[in-house]
Amino acid sequence: MLDLLVIMLERVGMLVAVAFILTRFQFFKNLVHRDKLNRKQEIAAILFFGFFGIVGTYFGVALDTNTLHFNSVAAVLGSEEAIANSRVIGVVVAGLLGGYRVGIGAGLIAGIHRMTLGGFTAVSCGLSTIIAGVVAGIFYRKGRALKPITVFGIGALMEAMQMSMILLISKPFEQALTLVKVIGLPMILANGVGTALFLLIVHNVISQQEKVMALQAQKMLRIANQTLSYLRTGMNTDTAQAVCNILFRELQPSAVAMTNQTDILAHIGLASDHHKVGSSIRTDETKDVIQHGEVVVVNDGTIHCDYPGCQLGAAIIVPLIQRGETIGTLKLYYPSEKVITDVNIELIVGLSSLLSNQLEIAETDHAYQLAKEAEIKALQAQINPHFLFNSMNIIVSLIRTDPDQARKLLTSLSYFLRQNVTGTTASQITLEQELLHVKAYLEIIEARFIDRLTILYDVDENLLHEKIPPFTLQPIVENAIHHGINDMENNSVVRMTVRDLGAEIEIKVEDNGKGILPERLAVLGKMQLESESGTGVGLFNINSRLLMTFGDQAALTIASKENEGTTISFRIPKLGVYV
Repeated sequence: MLDLLVIMLERVGMLVAVAFILTRFQFFKNLVHRDKLNRKQEIAAILFFGFFGIVGTYFGVALDTNTLHFNSVAAVLGSEEAIANSRVIGVVVAGLLGGYRVGIGAGLIAGIHRMTLGGFTAVSCGLSTIIAGVVAGIFYRKGRALKPITVFGIGALMEAMQMSMILLISKPFEQALTLVKVIGLPMILANGVGTALFLLIVHNVISQQEKVMALQAQKMLRIANQTLSYLRTGMNTDTAQAVCNILFRELQPSAVAMTNQTDILAHIGLASDHHKVGSSIRTDETKDVIQHGEVVVVNDGTIHCDYPGCQLGAAIIVPLIQRGETIGTLKLYYPSEKVITDVNIELIVGLSSLLSNQLEIAETDHAYQLAKEAEIKALQAQINPHFLFNSMNIIVSLIRTDPDQARKLLTSLSYFLRQNVTGTTASQITLEQELLHVKAYLEIIEARFIDRLTILYDVDENLLHEKIPPFTLQPIVENAIHHGINDMENNSVVRMTVRDLGAEIEIKVEDNGKGILPERLAVLGKMQLESESGTGVGLFNINSRLLMTFGDQAALTIASKENEGTTISFRIPKLGVYV
């Protein structure tokens, strides 16, 4: 009995070795991880484990119950022969991993095959193999691995059930009893241990592979986090140098290099004495990657560097792609090809995609900034004629009644327009410059109101150097005069306030005019309007520019009460706070 146990454990060891090989197959990984298999996967699993059960049969030994001698398993057994085998391992594992349908399918294949071999235990062993698949499927639990001791118990139980079937069905009973006495305990122990080891190895190996993948993913995320801030500005010698330093530190190759289509942008590590920044690409392999856009793994001694005695050995060269075009390469050098594993290649190919995507994002950000600046310029261009039209109307009305005043106002307008031209070339100007614009405008306006208009300024002079988009205040003041106090006969007041709020500046324009109707107030500044009193284009454009420049926190706030006045305010970050 002890000899048979040793033989069985040896044969089980062979099957467990097969279990290790199984972990390399993708469908087997899917079987372990997926809660539910599709029809194709189920069929593949049934065929595989059914075949595995057949292999377990042939890995066994045939016992002659008359002589009690062990022989190799033959294609056909004698009437006095039976097999001590490990068939149940494949069937039980099938049920535990794939559920009752996979267990039954594998059990049918292995069980029917056993019946075809003959012997006085053919029927009992074949039936018990099928039942083992059914029972193992009952223990199947979605998304949860069984403990090794539980798996051992299930495997041992299925083998014990097979011994019981032999005693119940196989004839003659004396032969069956002799067989069970000799092989019963060794098979129960060996197949219980084998089943537990099979699943333990499968889960441990796959778990280890997942840990390696998790570590690689963690490393990839760490690299992405470190390189993003550099590549957001595009690919140049400075950013390439920074990225190569990060990769050299994280991946620890012999050297790391980045190139554009013609020149070396950075080279860190071995051979940096002749692979210098700014010099032309030295290796033919790099030129091939740029030309064809495909990954190249260079073997030992085949790096065709034109420098005598170059120490670079093997390398992985991957393309950096932008808008479908190869714009450069990333190269990692290693002492020899033996160091380059499939994991390394996958990691570096992933890095290539990551860096390429970051460069795409950088280009998109740059394009967005250009578009934003262009839109700001377009909004400014809309505001300029708006102001000029109103200003010229005032001057025209004074030419006949007060030519000297008109001449003075034209001088003020000339100064304003010169500043206006300067403003259209800048996205931001100082508050002091913006206030001078407003004052130039108000000199024209005061000529029309004579003594009916009072302008009050409450400006913190420490804030005059802070920045603001040009043509922001003048249209607000214009609205206060044109729509707020225009019809008032006296005591018209417009107050401008600029005050410090710590990290922000509050800018406020108030009037004591007729106010704004509630239904108009709800949408003013948020869209262009159609009405007899105006379109609201000035406030809409100002609000749009503030939002594009500083974000949502800078939106216009408008408060108004009929016949009491209107207050329009907004907040912008201080210089150095806004990025």
